[in-house]
Order: sequence, then structure tokens, then C-alpha cells
Amino acid sequence: MTDQNVVEKVIIIGSGPAGWTAAVYAARANLNPLVYEGQPTGGSEMIPGGQLMFTTEVENYPGFPDGIDGQKMMAAFRKQAERFDTRIVSANVTRVDLSKRPFTVWADDDSTAQAHALIVATGASANWLGLDSEHRFRVAGLGVTACATCDGAFPRYRGKPVAIIGGGDSAMEEATYMTKFANPVYVVHRRDQLRASKIMQERVLKNPKIKVIWDSVVSEVLGDNKNGVTGLRLKNVKSGQQSDVQVSGMFLALGHTPNTGFLDGQLQTTDKGYIALQDPYRTYTSVEGVFAVGDVADSVYRQAVTAAGMGCKGAIDAERWLAEHGID
Repeated sequence: MTDQNVVEKVIIIGSGPAGWTAAVYAARANLNPLVYEGQPTGGSEMIPGGQLMFTTEVENYPGFPDGIDGQKMMAAFRKQAERFDTRIVSANVTRVDLSKRPFTVWADDDSTAQAHALIVATGASANWLGLDSEHRFRVAGLGVTACATCDGAFPRYRGKPVAIIGGGDSAMEEATYMTKFANPVYVVHRRDQLRASKIMQERVLKNPKIKVIWDSVVSEVLGDNKNGVTGLRLKNVKSGQQSDVQVSGMFLALGHTPNTGFLDGQLQTTDKGYIALQDPYRTYTSVEGVFAVGDVADSVYRQAVTAAGMGCKGAIDAERWLAEHGID
């Protein structure tokens, strides 16, 4: 529980790579940070540990030459933050008041806290199809993912057919990237023309490894617990006819939704809904004393290592801002 009579120096909202890195740096700077890590049953997309909790193996984070399970990595991040006496609340932040300092934070465990500075690290959630079969293979890490850059190099996809779901620039980027490993790469799109920019469309349509399946949606992900994804059942939206296509993986490229609902519009956002940073090299937001780090402010990279780097920057920015305001 938090002491409602104490104003914290800094509260960190979120517990992915950005949040825990911010906590480590803030704790080592003697800021005694308080972290709201979320809770798995709270009905919020702010999942403790972030999106890496759905990744069975992380191979592209420096320092782990043999890879590491995503959940184990986030447990190690958390343990390191605790080593420096970071205090942790396992609750979801439901709302904040940024109209005056100190800022006030409310959570779904009925706790309230105040802080001179806030670091928002709530991430962005991938948009999914919402199929039960999709969830089955996503949780198990058996072939459903929303990040080709993260998972595309895994052996299960090499030389095998995969499917990219979507029709925008992100889908075209994912499809092009996956041609380095998979063959063929199917792009499944619900319309008869792509939404992507012209140059991205041309790049995909001219690639002999990429085949576009038009006017189609995924009605079921096929496979089993042993082999993972083995195919997709597709439905043609015009004819209603269903057909199966053999693939070893499905990559969702339907965009991401930043987890900013609890802010209730109190911070400036970009046209895509991400928290807008006032300086591309810093983590300052539109409200003085509030800093944003990781995927909640990053619509481009969305990698664990870039999120961790932003967490470091956010803690240093907060530390210096507090010092400038005589709060040490």
C-alpha cells in the first residue's frame, strides 16, 4: 500500500522494459521510485511485464547470446529494480490528475498516490483479430505474433510459408522483411486493393516471394499444441467461400493501440494516438513534470531494447527536472 500523506518524487506507470529500466535508473539516483506494474486480472491492457510476457524466446536483446524466455527476462528486470529498493504496487492505474502538481494517481486497488514527477511507460497493445484459435497459439508462442522483426528469424519460419494479415504500410514492411526467411509470404487483405503507400505496394506486388490473397479474412487459425500453427482457414468476404492455406505462422499487422485511456486526454498525442514528445531526443511531454517512455511514445521501433533505452532517458530527464525544481 502507498502512504497517501507522502508525495513521491517519481511514480512510474508501467512495467515493461521501459518501466523497469526507468525504475533502475531512478532508484540508483536515490529518487525512491514507486512503480504501478498493473495486474493480470485487472481488465487493463497494461499487462505486468508488457508485451514480452507473450514472447517465448527473445533472441535480439544484447547480452543473451542463446536467447531468453520473455517472461524470464521481465522477471529479471523486475528483480533488478527491486534490488535497488524500488517499491511496487500490483495494480492498474485507472486515472490521473495532471492539472496541478503534485500529480495524483488512482488505481484499481483503491489506492491513491501523489508525485512531483510521473514517468508513463504503459506501452502499446497490438491489435488482434479476436479469434479463440488466434489466442491459443499466441499465448503458447506457437506461430501467432504481431512482430516480424522480433520473431521472424525463428527456425519454424525458415523456408516455410507464412501469412501477413493487413493491408497498410506496416503489413507491407512485415511482408518484405519476412521474405528474408520464409517462402512464400502470403498477404491476406480483406479488400481488393491495399491501403499502403504506392511505393510500399509496388515493392510487395513486384516481389516474387509474396502472394496477395484478396478480399479475404481469417476465420480460424489451424494447428495443434505440438506443431503450432499449420494453416489458416480463410473466408472470401464477397463470395462467402472458405478455403485453407498452409502456413507455419501468422503475423498480425493491424496496427497498435497505445495504452493511454487512463490519461483521459490530458497529454498531447500524435495523430496515431501515441504520447507526443516535445523534443525527439528527450522524453518531455506536453505537461511539465510528466515523461513518456517506451512504446506508448514510439510508433516506429517498438523493440525491447529501444524501450529500455527510452526508460533510461526518462529517468535521467525526471532526475534533472526534479533537481532543477529543488526536489532532491
